[in-house]
Amino acid sequence: MSSKNMKMVIAIVRDADLDDILDTLLEENFRVTRIASSGGFFRRGNATLMLGVTEERVEKALEIIRDRCAPSLDLAVKHATVFVLDIDRFEQV
Repeated sequence: MSSKNMKMVIAIVRDADLDDILDTLLEENFRVTRIASSGGFFRRGNATLMLGVTEERVEKALEIIRDRCAPSLDLAVKHATVFVLDIDRFEQV
């Protein structure tokens, strides 16, 4: 299957923001794979979300992630780290 217009969104989000982000992505019909992960200086809990999306839906996914991150007074706290990658091939078996 050709995947010229497909992107992989990988978002590492804080556990505190996970439920709201995940619920909203699912409500908007995004298919999401969640992987438990940890990292950072304090090894705080977080989750890695992987979404295979069309190029046209990338901005919507990023908007949901941005909007659902809880505000924090600590400027050192990063709410999400997001990677958007081109997909050469996509198959569901």
